[in-house]
Amino acid sequence: MGSYLKDFSDVKPKNSTEEALQRWRNACWLVKNRKRRFRFTANLSKRFEVREIQKSNQEKLRVAVLVSQAALSFIQSISYSVPGDVKGAGFDIDADELGSIVEGHNSRKLKVHGGVEGLVGKLSTSVDNGIDNSVEALSRRREVYGINKFVESPTKGFWLFVWEALQDTTLMILAVCAVVSLIVGIATEGWPKGAHDGLGIVASILLVVFVTATSDYKQSLQFKDLDKEKKKITVQVTRNGYRQKISIFDLLAGDIVHLAIGDQVPADGLFVSGYSLLINESSLTGESEPVNVSVENPFLLSGTKVQDGSCKMLITTVGMRTQWGKLMATLSEGGDDETPLQVKLNGVATIIGKIGLFFAVITFAVLVQGLFSKKMIQGTIWSWSADEALEMLEYFAIAVTIVVVAVPEGLPLAVTLSLAFAMKKMMNDKALVRHLAACETMGSATTICSDKTGTLTTNHMTVVKACFCGKVKEISSSMKKSAFCSDIPDSVVTMIQKSIFNNTGGDIVLTEDGKIEVLGTPTEAALLEFGLFLGGDFKAERLASKLVKVEPFNSEKKRMGIVLELPGDCFQAHCKGASEIILSACDKTLNSAGEVVPLDEKSYNYLNDTIEQFANEALRTLCLAYKDIVGDYKADSPVSFEGYTLIGIVGIKDPVRPGVKESVAVCRSAGIMVRMVTGDNINTAKAIARECGILTDDGLAIEGPDFRMKSDEELQEIIPKLQVMARSSPMDKHTLVRHLRSTFQEVVAVTGDGTNDAPALHEADIGLAMGISGTEVAKESADVIILDDNFSTIVTVAKWGRSVYVNIQKFVQFQLTVNVVALIVNFSSACLTGQTPLTAVQLLWVNMIMDTLGALALATEPPTNDLMKRIPVGRKGNFISNAMWRNIFGQSIYQFVVIWYLQTAGKAAFRLHGDNSDLILNTIIFNSFVFCQAFNEINSRDMEKINVFKGILDNYVFVGVLSSTVVFQAIIVEFLGTFATTHPLTWQQWLASVLIGLLGMPIAAAIKMIPVGSR
Repeated sequence: MGSYLKDFSDVKPKNSTEEALQRWRNACWLVKNRKRRFRFTANLSKRFEVREIQKSNQEKLRVAVLVSQAALSFIQSISYSVPGDVKGAGFDIDADELGSIVEGHNSRKLKVHGGVEGLVGKLSTSVDNGIDNSVEALSRRREVYGINKFVESPTKGFWLFVWEALQDTTLMILAVCAVVSLIVGIATEGWPKGAHDGLGIVASILLVVFVTATSDYKQSLQFKDLDKEKKKITVQVTRNGYRQKISIFDLLAGDIVHLAIGDQVPADGLFVSGYSLLINESSLTGESEPVNVSVENPFLLSGTKVQDGSCKMLITTVGMRTQWGKLMATLSEGGDDETPLQVKLNGVATIIGKIGLFFAVITFAVLVQGLFSKKMIQGTIWSWSADEALEMLEYFAIAVTIVVVAVPEGLPLAVTLSLAFAMKKMMNDKALVRHLAACETMGSATTICSDKTGTLTTNHMTVVKACFCGKVKEISSSMKKSAFCSDIPDSVVTMIQKSIFNNTGGDIVLTEDGKIEVLGTPTEAALLEFGLFLGGDFKAERLASKLVKVEPFNSEKKRMGIVLELPGDCFQAHCKGASEIILSACDKTLNSAGEVVPLDEKSYNYLNDTIEQFANEALRTLCLAYKDIVGDYKADSPVSFEGYTLIGIVGIKDPVRPGVKESVAVCRSAGIMVRMVTGDNINTAKAIARECGILTDDGLAIEGPDFRMKSDEELQEIIPKLQVMARSSPMDKHTLVRHLRSTFQEVVAVTGDGTNDAPALHEADIGLAMGISGTEVAKESADVIILDDNFSTIVTVAKWGRSVYVNIQKFVQFQLTVNVVALIVNFSSACLTGQTPLTAVQLLWVNMIMDTLGALALATEPPTNDLMKRIPVGRKGNFISNAMWRNIFGQSIYQFVVIWYLQTAGKAAFRLHGDNSDLILNTIIFNSFVFCQAFNEINSRDMEKINVFKGILDNYVFVGVLSSTVVFQAIIVEFLGTFATTHPLTWQQWLASVLIGLLGMPIAAAIKMIPVGSR
């Protein structure tokens, strides 16, 4: 089948070209309902609109900057009057004026209003304390400046889904047939007898439409809930003098927001203070070159990302007044890329649809030819009665219904149904799927490249060991400062506090109830808590000197540095980071008396051994160092990374998460290799990896710098054995992922939390970002967000991914069996007997069983632990496996033989005589056929195992669908005969129908024992 799916095989799990997405759409020419088939696919025209808006934004910004620069000399001619309602609310500038300043990068207007400080006053806010948090003050601010929410497309109501379900071309044709049948029938046979056939078709169409609409409507609600979760972003603001986290949707003009590397700018605003701030505006303008934002260029635009540095910003414009708000309104309509499985099944549906259309045309031709032959024999070829016209109409309706059954519209939609179900359940399991395809791809994953900190470990860090003045000391929660500092000079303790409290990306704040709260990454928080343990005063230490330069922590350099201006116009640089890197930059240390002494070989070896000892105890090690800068220093001058004085080494404990070892073992049994990729010391990494069960006796651990030096030939040899990579840079991770995917054809899942992890997350088949420790940039690049940062959740995602894949396989097997049998039975009967055993109404009911109801029953099976005992499908596995073909053909042959036997020998077998014998036989055939499908639905619960009843009662949806099918079948046969062309059956005939269906189960079990290849 692969050669027929050429146009459907170019779509990748992520980053597909628009040409590939357009190509498969063009190849789907046989579609019953375009609105429904393409509902959960990308809107390519909307994406084009987004690119045009980005180009327009880029041009606007360029022009605005040029105009603003040219007009600075005319500042005196600009005047502004405050609207009365704004003045009455307590503000001195309105929303439109604010918007024109930031969006237009209008420096002249900014100067007219007194710069950033002037706007702070006009917005009735404070740089240090933020806005007043009282309900009344917030309400006034909302009224004047608006809220930070974007206009979204309204939720589709249920009746809109009903209308879309009615757009099915084949159902429209059948509706026309029903109307004609009603008119002719009533005209010839009167009411109500002449209306039965037409009303039967109308009722069947309405039933199909309402069941389909209900299923689609529920799916849309699930996706809506997931979209809400994706948009949940929190930011840190200062209000009423207190730092707090709030949702970006609660931001208001005048808020003071704190941004760090990896954050998304939550609204338009102005730079107040900060260091080394680089902003990536590509999401807004399409321009990838980062922009340096400072006091000279203070404009910050909503939706852009902090690539480097940190800052405090003043919010000026929110919601739909921002360019990002206008862009989001269009971007939200662009949709998610369709998944490869959706596209492949669209291809399968198209091929089968073509075959079905061919059979429908032939069936219609054979039936019409039979009618014409009969009339020619009777010599009435030119004389047509109303009954014969109705018979011709019935033939046409049967042909159209064969197309309804033959085009498996439910195949690609079952993927969406299964993914929607899985995504909703995964939310409960702490995994937020951002892209549909990731859920599907994760089931094929063969390798997981995991971070250590926060994923394999708890991310609750504490300093438990330290080495100062050549002495190693342990720290416990019950220890007092006096005991720890007893033999450490006061000058050294002061230097430790100065280094920790100034050289940090964290903060220590007072909460509204007067408690001390430590903010920042777990590593920063551990160091700040250690500084407090030493009796330090964070605010006093920060006020004692002035920060001149900040180099934020960078996973490339693996260090953070600052320059302080001390009293007396002298400067001091402080540095902290990876122990061996900082130690290599030191040539001095502090002795037991607190004096600066040269770092001789003996001391260097002692310190190196101490680092190794800490690392072997699975501690994260950091070194603190400083150096005095001789002479004058300017903020833009670089600080040479040498000549530092070592203050000390700290060992930070980050325990392994409970359950990680078991989860790694589950991965190993599932054929998924887990590799640890970390920036930590190699000994720390190896100790943790052994504790987790990742590093085995025959496994390899390597450092990033060594990995970088290897040739392609050497990488080919070491990567299969590589289990731990320590001291790795983001590019090392990217290189490893690229080699695993391209050279070894692995399906790779990668975890990441930092901004620099974005390239590897983007390159991987599945990017997994951390929900707690992850930056907004990392989350934006990821396919799945692990909300609890737990490795065990990643294994759950893999299990759900496999469940989705297998569930869709089950449904495809079930539906293709019904397709094959329904097609062959109707076609062969038409050719050999001149009539079909299944009427249009009956075929519509069968279509609903196999399409919407079948998808509900089979595509929503919850995952079992057995799924993680199979080897992964990998990159080259066939979706329709040999086992599936075996089951499809085996079951189809059985069902066809049974139905054919009933057609040819059914009257004799059931001793049927009289006028109703044909109607009763056709009812038995219809009933047996439906029960064959009901029991085959149970068979399809497992494609390999004979016991298909395991866990059946745990799946309420499956039991409910199966029960409803049986109950409704009984109603159709016993009570709706005039509409469905059926006749009530005796209990013996019912028993025979059920036994014929039931016999399919032992036959299916026997078929499963036939060995086939794994592909």
